[in-house]
Parts: sequence; C-alpha cells; structure tokens
Amino acid sequence: MGLRAKRPILHSAGLDPTVGGPALRALTFHDRARMIKALAMALNARKQELYDLSFSSGGTQNDHMIDVDGGIGTMFVFASKGRRELPDGQIYLDGEPETLSKGGNFLGQHICTPMQGAAVHINAFNFPVWGMLEKLAPTLLAGVPAIVKPATATCYVTERAVRIMLESGHLPDGALQLVAGGLGDTLDQLTCQDIVSFTGSADTALKLRAAPAILKNSIRFVAEQDSLNASILGPDAEPGTPEFDLFIKEVQREMTAKAGQKCTAIRRILAPQSQVDAVIQALQGRLAKTVIGDPQAEGTRMGALVSNAQKRDVLAKAALLATEAERVFGDPDNFEVNGASAETGAFLPPMLFHCADPDKAQRIHDTEAFGPVSTIMGYRDLDHAIQLANRGEGSLVASVITHDPQVARQVAMGAAAYHGRLYFNNRDSMKGSTGHGSPLPHLVHGGPGRAGGGEEMGGIRGVMHYMQRTAVQGSPDLIAAIGEQWVPGAAEIEGPAHPFKRRFHELQIGETLHTASREITVEDIEHFADFTGDTFYAHTDPEAAKRNPFFPDRVAHGYLLLSFAAGLFVDPDEGPVLANTGLDNLAFMKPVVAGDSLKVRLTVKQKTPRNDEYGEVRWHVTLKNQDDEPVAEYELLTMNAF
Repeated sequence: MGLRAKRPILHSAGLDPTVGGPALRALTFHDRARMIKALAMALNARKQELYDLSFSSGGTQNDHMIDVDGGIGTMFVFASKGRRELPDGQIYLDGEPETLSKGGNFLGQHICTPMQGAAVHINAFNFPVWGMLEKLAPTLLAGVPAIVKPATATCYVTERAVRIMLESGHLPDGALQLVAGGLGDTLDQLTCQDIVSFTGSADTALKLRAAPAILKNSIRFVAEQDSLNASILGPDAEPGTPEFDLFIKEVQREMTAKAGQKCTAIRRILAPQSQVDAVIQALQGRLAKTVIGDPQAEGTRMGALVSNAQKRDVLAKAALLATEAERVFGDPDNFEVNGASAETGAFLPPMLFHCADPDKAQRIHDTEAFGPVSTIMGYRDLDHAIQLANRGEGSLVASVITHDPQVARQVAMGAAAYHGRLYFNNRDSMKGSTGHGSPLPHLVHGGPGRAGGGEEMGGIRGVMHYMQRTAVQGSPDLIAAIGEQWVPGAAEIEGPAHPFKRRFHELQIGETLHTASREITVEDIEHFADFTGDTFYAHTDPEAAKRNPFFPDRVAHGYLLLSFAAGLFVDPDEGPVLANTGLDNLAFMKPVVAGDSLKVRLTVKQKTPRNDEYGEVRWHVTLKNQDDEPVAEYELLTMNAF
C-alpha cells in the first residue's frame, strides 16, 4: 500500500478499456440504478470490515459512520433518483422539443448521452469511502466506467470497498478500476471523451489542470479543493437564545469531527463584535470537554490526524494564522491524550484563534489548516459579515444561524455567488437539520474560486457531468424515435382496442385515441359553479366577464373542461389502468364559452416500468374546440398493469 509506481497497480473487473464503457452504455438508466442499489447493499452488508480498517486512519467510530454510512447512503439516493427521475432508456431528454418551423414539421431537442471514455477519480485521504462513492454513483448512473485513484494515506480502506463491490458480481467487466499508487502516464492518454474529477489541494489541482493532454483535449476537469468555510452568528442570536447555543454546538462539532479533516469544516467563525467574548467563552467550555486519544479507547471523542506528516502540515499552517491571530484555546505542546502518546501519535488538540482585526488580516482568509483549527473574528454589521465571508474567495459552504428571515435573505443575496452551499439553521429546523458540514447527494457539492469552481452530486445534475449535451434537429418522427418519446406532429398509431383496455407492455409509443365531441352549455357551466362552489365572476356574470380582456363572454371552468375530457376518453370498465397518479404541464390556450364543442386527443407519450407488476404511462392530452383549435393541453400519468 502507498507505493509510488511508474505504472499503476490495478484491481479491476477486467482491464480492457473497450469493455467497460460499451457494457454500461448497453444498460438503461434504470438498469444502472438497480446495479448501484445492489452495490450499496453489498457494501452495507460488509461495512463492519470498513469500520475496522478505518480505525487505522485515526478516526473514531462516529467518523467512520460519516464516511462509510454516508457513502453508502449516497449510493442509495442516486439509485432511487435514477429510477424516479430518469427514463428507462439510454438517452436523457433535456427539456421539451423546440418548434423550429411554422408548420411544426421541423423540431429541435437537447439530448444527453454518456461520454465514451472513462472517468478518472482522484480522491482525498479524509473520506476514503464516501469520497469515492459520491463520485462513482453518478458516474455509473451516467453509463461511464471509472478509474479510482485514492490518496495513499488511506487507500487500504478504499481498496477494501472496491474489492467488496467487485466481489458482489454486480459490475460489468471493466466498469471499475482501482489505482493504488501513482497514476503513471494515465493523464497523458486521456481524450476529449474522458473526465477527471479531483478532490484535494488547490496546488495539486492547478498542476493537474495544466497537464498538456487536459489542456489540448479540453478534458472536463471537476475540482473540489481548498475552502475557507465560514459560519455566521446572526445579529439576533444573542446569548440565551436557542440560536446562540446551536451556533456553539455546530462550531464545536465541525472543529472536532474527523479531527477537523473535512473539506466542509468551519475555518472562520464570524460573530457580532459585541458577542465575540461570549462566543470564545462558550467554545472554550465545550472544547475543553473533548477527549482526545486512541479512537478505539472508551471515552475518546476525537482521534488522531491521518498521519504525522499531516500533523506537521497543520502545525505549520497554524503558525501562519498565529501571525494575525491570538490562540485562545488549545496548546499543541501541552494536552492530554487518552490511551495513546501525544508525542508519537498524530494527535492535536482543537485550536481556537481570535483575530482582532480581520479587515487587515490576510492569512486567515487564504490559509486552510486542514485539522481541528478555526479562527473567530468580529463583524460590525451584516454587510461586514458578508464581506468577510466572501474574502475566502470561493468556499464550499457557509452557515448562518439566525431566526430572522431578513438576515437569511441578505446573506443569500450578498454571499451566494461566493459559495456552493448556504446552510441556514435556527430553533425551528435544528432537530431535523443535517449539519453545516454534511454535503448531501440531493444538493450540489462544490464552490467557485478557491473551492475549485466545480460541482459534484446535486442529484441528477451530478450525472450530467459525465454526459454530453447535444442538440438534435429533425422531423417530429425522427425526434420521437431518438428520444423514445412521442412529440406533437409525430405519427399517431391506431390501436386495436381502447388504450385503457391495453396492458402496459401492449401499448405503443404514439398510440392515439380521438374522441367524439361534446357541446358545452350554459347549464353545464352553472351546474359546475353551483356543485363545486367555484362561482368566480368569469363563469357566472356575463357582463363582468365581457369587461375582462381575456374573455369574450362567461366561460367554462378550466376544471370543467378537464372533467369533460376525462369523461370523453375514459373507458369505464375494470381493466389494466390501476390509478391516475398525476397531471403535469397543464396549460389553457383559448377560452371555451357556451355553444362551443370539446373533443380530445389522447396519445401514449412515454412508458416507464416501475416494478414487476405495473408501469407508469405518460399520456399527452390535447383538448380542441369545434374549429380544431387547441383550448387546453396537459400530460396525464397513470399506473398500468403489465
């Protein structure tokens, strides 16, 4: 473990680069989502092995759960989102078709397809499992194979996780490869179809970005790097309030979790100038209760740093901070260690600094001590706090503890452009909140400027980083064939029976029912108004309706039209349609008045299997009047039995 090599050492389910990509691309999004879920279950069944190995990295059991359970949970989220938000196909449609011709016979559509190379994941030492899985899940879901390069210091944990996934048998050959050691000339061999995703220092990121092949081939480079994350105590959060206590708890937790070795840890603490002394005193009290020592020893709350080399680096960075700030807690030369040696182990106490003049300071805004180190500084007003937070020149996250909605809005307006995530918390949300330092698979993780300028996760947004967006143009039939989704203007298919009598697998994309017409009467409108209680003047007062620039006379209720439409196309008998589950994209185009007629076109737009018994059918529904003019349009969702 940890050997530098001219050529990489690989663990793989097959090393042929022409195998992994085609095998993944042959699967649908749903196939890949099921595969990711199976991998997560395999890891979950053997996670104790990962816990046991992780103690060698210096972390506590709680630290391992953040890494291991967090990574597995991320896999489950992407598996779920893949099934719910992506089609059971191989092409993702980005947005609705664009009509490019007056007659509607020439359309444009954005599609996303998998990149046809490989994703090179270069990960940091602090999260050997989560750091890999949060990149791997969206990569596999996109249909792209991955080469994982973990940091040497903790690569043994990553190797075990990779081994578990390969032994599960759920991965196609060549879908996942592990490099233990140097990458050799791997980066020189990359093409425009490859992606590099890096987590680590800004210096290393700069060197990788400048690799000739990356520059020459415009290779996608996603970076998550240094971050001087801030936490702001709102002006309203005075001592004695729930917000003040919550702020102290959050800061203490972020300083000590994984011994401060988190990319999202709080490095800068911003408090109203009048509250700085109270914050220092409260933090001193909480930090003094932190038991440092052997992570497996009873009572230990904070373990060691990952190595003595990392300890030396943190001390060097803390010395730089000390040129601009006074250390008010934590003496690295004098602290107790539970069950281990402070001299030989990579232990450090939490160190709290106070910067009295943050406006003149520079190092506290550009130097990250990647350990249990944080600096408190006072702000004059909220604009000043925002200015100080933004001096990090791009951060992964900033938190604001406040019960004042206007404070939250002002910070969002002033600081969002400098941050990848803003975390607001108070007495109302603290019991359900996930914490300042917890990136979530649903939300983007990344940040501008010093934080790397990249994004990871963010739900399906993260999948798109490994896909190419392409604009396609053509006739409605061609666009429908490419996307496996019916579009207006494409061919309509007449089925052998009413579509509600046909099972999920029998229905064809484009299968269409045209209904008979129904005349709308004044009595219909009045009855609907009386029956529902919707007596809005446009439906009940002809003179008032005529004064409305949108209506020629009293008009039929929009929901009356939908009800009549259902009456026209629904088959009443028991059949394979199990439930109506939704209605999307409803639009009313033209008012309907008494004497107008209504007819419906019902078309199978898309089909998505949901389990072994039924699937979702998305129907395109168009309501037209007696002049064949569209009056309303929407998409109906039903669950149909197989």
